[in-house]
Formats: sequence, structure tokens, C-alpha cells
Amino acid sequence: MQNKGLDKKTIFEFLRYVVVGGVSAVIDMAVNYVMLYYILGGDKDDKLFVALSVTAGFVVGIIVNYILSNIFVFRTDEQKQKGRNVIAFLIYVAVGIIGYGLTVGLTLLGTLVIGEEGIWYLLMTCVVKGIVLIWNYIGRKIFVYKGK
Repeated sequence: MQNKGLDKKTIFEFLRYVVVGGVSAVIDMAVNYVMLYYILGGDKDDKLFVALSVTAGFVVGIIVNYILSNIFVFRTDEQKQKGRNVIAFLIYVAVGIIGYGLTVGLTLLGTLVIGEEGIWYLLMTCVVKGIVLIWNYIGRKIFVYKGK
């Protein structure tokens, strides 16, 4: 009988996903920054440029995340077969967009409950990031890699 709970393989897969997510987040932020300040020549008060920069960072970050996840995270032959096609990529992006929506929604909800300043805001955003990280991993594992 096979264990359906968390096994060592799944834990290490998740830890690899965390590292890939961290690398992707840094690239997302770097593209956002470079786009806003150097390519567009804007600043944080230029709302249109901020929106374009955030979008560019998100797009590049999710592409990097997809590529690195296929190389380093979801490594079995079955996962590679299921995860490396256009439909899988589109589902991967859809899970990411839902994660983005969760980030915005939970952050707004959190600011209504605890406010926008101080250590509690920082802690709340960390909790939100953790929730979204888990959503992204589970969503992609189930919907893209079919739970394998």
C-alpha cells in the first residue's frame, strides 16, 4: 500500500520549488525595477509605468519559474511529459494568475483587519506569501503535473 501523505520525495520537491520560486521572485523584482527606472524612465508615482513594470516582472518571472520548475522541481519522466507543452504552460500561468489574485485579495483583507503599517503588516504579508506559495505548488502539481 502506497503512502498518500507527505513523503521524503514530495518534501524535497517542495523545497526545490521554494528555491525556484525565490529565484523567480528576484528576477521578477529586478525586471520590474529595471523596467520602471531605466527602460521607462519613470518612478513610483507614475502609475501607468508602475503597472507596466509590475506586469513585465510578472511575465518574465512566471516564464523563468516555469522553465526552472520543469528542469529542477518536477523531474520525473511522467512530470516532464505532462508539463512541457503549450496547454501545460497556459495552465501554469493560470495558476499563477490565481495566485496573484490571492495575493492582492488577502493583502487587502489583511490591511482592513490589521492596518497598513508596522510589524503586523509585514507579518501579514509574509503569511500571504506563504499561502500563495502553497497554492502555486499544489495547483501546479495537481493541474499541470497531474499530482505525480
